[in-house]
Amino acid sequence: MAEAVGDAFARREHLLVQAGTGTGKSLAYLVPALLHPDRVVVATATLALQHQLVERDLPRLMDAVDGHVEETSYAVLKGRSNYACLHRIRDGVPDEQGTLVDVPLGNTGAEVLKLREWAENETVEGGSGERDNAPRHTDRGWRQVSVSARECLGASRCAYGVECFAERAKERAAKSHLVITNHSLLAIDAIEGIPMIPDYDVVIVDEAHELSQRVTQAATDELTVVAVERAAKRAQRHVDGSEADELADAADALRDAVAGTIPGRIDTVSDELADALVLVRDAARGCVSALPKDPGEDAGLATAKAALSDIFDVCARMTAGSQADVLWLAEGGDRMPDRLCVAPLAVWAQLRDRLLPRATVVMTSATLMLGGDFNSVATSVGLKPSERVVEPAALEPAAVERGEPRATPVGEPGETHPWRGIDVGSPFDYTKQGILYVAGHLPPPGRDGLGAAQLDEIEALVDAAGGRTLGLFSSRRAAEAAAEAMRARLPHLTVLAQGEAQLPELAAQFVGDPHTCLFGTLSLWQGLDVPGDTCQLVIIDRIPFPRPDDPLMSARARAADKAGANGFMSVSATHAALLLAQGAGRLIRTTEDRGVVAVLDPRLATARYGSFLRASLPPMWPTSDPAVVRAALARLTG
Repeated sequence: MAEAVGDAFARREHLLVQAGTGTGKSLAYLVPALLHPDRVVVATATLALQHQLVERDLPRLMDAVDGHVEETSYAVLKGRSNYACLHRIRDGVPDEQGTLVDVPLGNTGAEVLKLREWAENETVEGGSGERDNAPRHTDRGWRQVSVSARECLGASRCAYGVECFAERAKERAAKSHLVITNHSLLAIDAIEGIPMIPDYDVVIVDEAHELSQRVTQAATDELTVVAVERAAKRAQRHVDGSEADELADAADALRDAVAGTIPGRIDTVSDELADALVLVRDAARGCVSALPKDPGEDAGLATAKAALSDIFDVCARMTAGSQADVLWLAEGGDRMPDRLCVAPLAVWAQLRDRLLPRATVVMTSATLMLGGDFNSVATSVGLKPSERVVEPAALEPAAVERGEPRATPVGEPGETHPWRGIDVGSPFDYTKQGILYVAGHLPPPGRDGLGAAQLDEIEALVDAAGGRTLGLFSSRRAAEAAAEAMRARLPHLTVLAQGEAQLPELAAQFVGDPHTCLFGTLSLWQGLDVPGDTCQLVIIDRIPFPRPDDPLMSARARAADKAGANGFMSVSATHAALLLAQGAGRLIRTTEDRGVVAVLDPRLATARYGSFLRASLPPMWPTSDPAVVRAALARLTG
């Protein structure tokens, strides 16, 4: 993999690398990155991988290559809201009217006081001021000590600009050869055109199977009546005319329009909703125009202007009626208001037009080949299958220096983004280490959640495994129902359910006692790493297709059908294949691990799309015989 990454840098070709768990893929791209003469950006999807790179892999690698490569450096760069803001901490938080106020005592107040003390200590000790290093806190507490990019006064106007954690991080990144960041910041920098990252020559996207989703999230906007009302109150103190009152009136009109809108995807905007959005848009623009042009060091004014500008931008996008966007109304829950949401129908075009031409891009993950090839993932990130370079001919460095042309893609002439795709394999012998069990005798899953047959099957499997089970469920309700049933039926085992405590606490308890089961939903499918005999059975209750009423997924499937493709296969089945591969990947984490992945959905074996889904999974030994599986689990626990 290291050689392939180095060749991609030399050829200036894009590269997709499927690298299974345990291959050491981070070292395989970090070594060529350190040897590359120009700046390299590494973008991850999760904080866990970012920490692994910065706290473990890079320090060890730097020690290993000491004296063998030119002096190099690395830095971490995140969005501004990930750093504590000294201006907000020292001068106070604007209230609804833009007046700077102190935080009242209470749970949140005590939390904020701890965060303030920590931030001041970070300043004295030269710390990073990053949220990840802060004392335990809630989202609400962190908002009291941080600002968004729009709320920031700017280093030149802020009294604390010289000490600013975010500015220091930018300065370190500008001086560094290697910049570690996240998918969202990469998307803002490359796609939205907002300069967030110093100029770079190469981008390495780790956890690349999540890139499309993360870019979509970064490009998704929301609007609530509460946010409009809050912006109107903040504007009140800073405008002399009636502009803030007009925005408050527009919020009332928006409330009525939202109340009359059916939750879900909005294909045709009603006249009432369209008029309300226009009212809010124009009123927000009027407020922005009425504000003083330069906020100076007035944090209340900066906060008000940021809120109004955000509302104007979102309303302008929603009223534009672009076919490239999907609009929907999401129902609120406890203490959560209803939200109007707008997201891009697809992001491949933005990636193709704005990221791929800018730099050589290397994308890697353990799950890039869905259905047995790279086409689904490549298409989602803007690469055309016809552009793939099939011949892996080596390109000597001397050829690059002589200016010899790089390889040309297979396909139509004039294609501009040649790319290669390689699968570097796995150190694991899946056929000997793992069993893929599809419970073909069970009925297909229904809408009412787990039935008696599924619960009986779970009981038999968990009992045979003696605990040691990670249950991956399609809904929180199913996970809780399974946990409740297993506690009643198998009282000698400990059964944990996601949501009963923080995930790190649950994971620690799961690892600490082998006679334990952990049942949960999406975050467990992708984010849990538990090697060893802690986890010898992974149960998947059903194929994880997106919900039929998911507004964005259903819109994408419909668009694919209109374009002549198969919307179900290109959207729903691809989504399911990715999650299945990630879920099954929780089982085998080292060369010593053994166990069973049990899928309780017979459609994996019987449906026409089943072969596509199975081709996305590790090549474990397959069976549909429950007796064979229970015996295998019993041998492992014996």
